[in-house]
Amino acid sequence: MDVTADSLVARAARELSADADELVADVERGLRREVPELWADPEIARVTTRNIAEHIAAALDGLEHGVEADRIPPPAADLDRARRLARGGVSVTAVLRAHRLAQAIALDRVLAALPRLTTDPELISAAARRLTEVATGYVDRSSERGVVAYQEERDRRLRWRLSVVNDAGLRIGTTLDIARTTQELADFATEHFADRACVDLLDALLHGRDPDRQPPVLRRIAQRARTGAPTDSSYAARRTDGPDHPRGPDGDPPPPAVAPQQLHTYPEDSPPARVLATGQPARLPADGSPGEGHSTLVVPLRARGVTLGVAQFSRDGGPEPYDGEDLLLAQEIATRAAVAVDNACRYTHARATALGLQRSLLPARTPEQSAVDVAYRYLPAGDRLGVGGDWYDVIPLSGARVALVVGDVVGHGVHAAATMGRLRTAVRTLADIDLPPDELLTHLDDVVLRLSAEAATDPDDDAAEIGATCLYAVYDPVSCSCTLARAGHVLPTVITPDGVHRALDLPPGPPLGLGGLPFEALEVQLPEGSLLALYTDGLIEARDHDVEAGLTRLRQVLARPARSLDAACDTVLDTLLPERPADDVALLLARTRALGDDRVAGWDLAADPAEVSRARSRVAAQLRRWGLEDLEFTAELVVSELVTNAIRYGRPPVHLRLVLPDPEPPAGPGAGHGRSLLCEVRDGSSTAPHQRRARSYDEGGRGLHLVAQLSERWGTRQTRVGKTVWAELNDTAGAFPAFGDLSAI
Repeated sequence: MDVTADSLVARAARELSADADELVADVERGLRREVPELWADPEIARVTTRNIAEHIAAALDGLEHGVEADRIPPPAADLDRARRLARGGVSVTAVLRAHRLAQAIALDRVLAALPRLTTDPELISAAARRLTEVATGYVDRSSERGVVAYQEERDRRLRWRLSVVNDAGLRIGTTLDIARTTQELADFATEHFADRACVDLLDALLHGRDPDRQPPVLRRIAQRARTGAPTDSSYAARRTDGPDHPRGPDGDPPPPAVAPQQLHTYPEDSPPARVLATGQPARLPADGSPGEGHSTLVVPLRARGVTLGVAQFSRDGGPEPYDGEDLLLAQEIATRAAVAVDNACRYTHARATALGLQRSLLPARTPEQSAVDVAYRYLPAGDRLGVGGDWYDVIPLSGARVALVVGDVVGHGVHAAATMGRLRTAVRTLADIDLPPDELLTHLDDVVLRLSAEAATDPDDDAAEIGATCLYAVYDPVSCSCTLARAGHVLPTVITPDGVHRALDLPPGPPLGLGGLPFEALEVQLPEGSLLALYTDGLIEARDHDVEAGLTRLRQVLARPARSLDAACDTVLDTLLPERPADDVALLLARTRALGDDRVAGWDLAADPAEVSRARSRVAAQLRRWGLEDLEFTAELVVSELVTNAIRYGRPPVHLRLVLPDPEPPAGPGAGHGRSLLCEVRDGSSTAPHQRRARSYDEGGRGLHLVAQLSERWGTRQTRVGKTVWAELNDTAGAFPAFGDLSAI
């Protein structure tokens, strides 16, 4: 039988088939040496080994049976393995090199077997040409098919990845809420590439501090699991704010389930701890994942060079574990989420700082006073940083009067809040000198003009224009009169005890900061029990209705019976405002009181020094009627000094008035003071007295110093004609001091 080149090739292939395992091992050793990236991942290495064995078997079988190269059937799983290499991140260059290197090694082995089968050089040469032709054709055809499948999978994966990343950008970070942003990350991951997901953030960073504990304390912010999967997908964590878990049958404590918002730490050698320390992600195969997970990705949440926390994504028993492409995808999505979380943290910290600033600028509580009962509310805009320029205030004045203030600085944010604080301080300072409402607004207008001028000269100040509106009201419980003035502010509303409700038609005044225009005050009588409502425009203005409609709704709500003023405030806000108001809102409700004739006593005095003794007698008698015998000596001494000064240095007419704001001493553990007594002496001179230090040889100059020592407060207020000097005494703090305490007089 004649030997042909085809038969010689078939015999050589048959011999090598018997030692196919050795040939596979040679090819694998060569590829490990020349293409090491195929063995970097254990799963890819298994795919490569199976691919080598099946391709060599198919090629030897085709050579043995004389099949043409284009008719040798490739392995059934060849295209699926090419797609698996594409998903694993293996480069197409490495795939092609592997095909050529495997062809060279296998071809050398077959060629080496030919001289053992024949000594005919021409036959060997012909068989070698035939062998090279078939092997090259087979490798070209199989590699071409594999590259096509590889590229299709790469394109499909790229399109899918771009789609997922784009979808993540739209769905993660929709708000500036930390918990919602992290939950969006967990939800998105379980919908696209994970069966379980959890997100832990460093607790110190959530509170604006740098982590100072090792291991760092984390807070479980979000977690999510698909139906049927365990909720907790994290590695064993040690809870720092919960009870210890019971030990398992083998004596080791089981991995504790970490609940949302729970504090915990990770062991130092755990993958999450290493990821937090290094900032590098980790991909764990089935034998390294927690619980029953098939594989796990542990990815740091890093933004602006700072590690905020760690996210874990697990895949349970799926067809494929995570590969390098999945890790890159998880990193990209986690990076986007980390930026959103960082923005949310910065917003939260900035908002907390701004709210703390505003809380420090607004009154923490209303001061004690007997003129009105008050309740107030402040509500920041829902779509802003959380702070604005609206403010309110209640300022006790002399003569048992009280000042009620509501204002609104133009703009929002920290700058508006800081301006509000400066204006509120200015109003309190001007109120302390008992300016009438119209004069106070005139001085406040000058303050705003100066602030605007200062801001205009600052190149770093983005808000050079400063504007504000203000409503200032002074209520006197003795006369039941209320004097009001406004600077561009909305009109207040009053509800009288008989149920009549109306907006007080105050004279218009320009907003603060315009300058040069006058303000005008209006005095109205408010019967005892009247409800006065002061507010900013955010309460009555909205996109769906005008100011008049808002005022009508406000008057209707205030006319309804309420358990208390606080309940009335809540009802007003719930009725008039949406859940997230577009503007700041300040609301101040005041129900008026009245001091009747039984709590006020007054006498006209002649400009005669003899009136001083008669004034002392009248004061002593009145205090005995009021049950304030403990204040009798102190009050006589203070009244004597004030009346003497009015007669000696002032002008007629001279009037003495006593006011008892509180008929009964305050009860309860929080009552730190007893009953107060107001002593007022009015005369026709506008010259205000001044306290001075008397020298040792001076005969006078000690009276006002004595008044200041004996009273809790004292001062002077100008009236339309003349002045009033007043002093406030207290039956617990106003006793005459020991003689040793008078050494400074």
